[in-house]
Amino acid sequence: MSKARFETLDFLGGLPPPGTYRGHIASARLRQSSRGNQMVEVVYTLDEVPPGQEKVADYFVLEGASPRGLAVARFRLVELYRACGLHPHGGDEIRPEDLVGAQVGVRIDHQERDGQVRVRVVGYRELSRPLHEDVPF
Repeated sequence: MSKARFETLDFLGGLPPPGTYRGHIASARLRQSSRGNQMVEVVYTLDEVPPGQEKVADYFVLEGASPRGLAVARFRLVELYRACGLHPHGGDEIRPEDLVGAQVGVRIDHQERDGQVRVRVVGYRELSRPLHEDVPF
């Protein structure tokens, strides 16, 4: 009988490994942060990950952060819209519900915060482009 061994995934605490995954947007909505600021919450369902690891959330703060933080959040939101095949323009209303059901490549990584390892969405890709090409995300 062979010895039982730990597997790499045992140490991820139920988190999908870092990488780029095909997925779709399961929900997207405007909501208030715990500090009462407006933000967009997007939940992705990732394909080809172990059961229980397929849901990943992403947040885009729209107010109450530093000017730099707001600029980064808004830039990331525009990048998500474009990866979903939508092309917003200055002055357009932010309508998260327009994202629901969109197919998108989602790049995730792990980030340690408050002593815990968490999933962090770090980029998006149109699914018409290969998910693993050697081009910076």
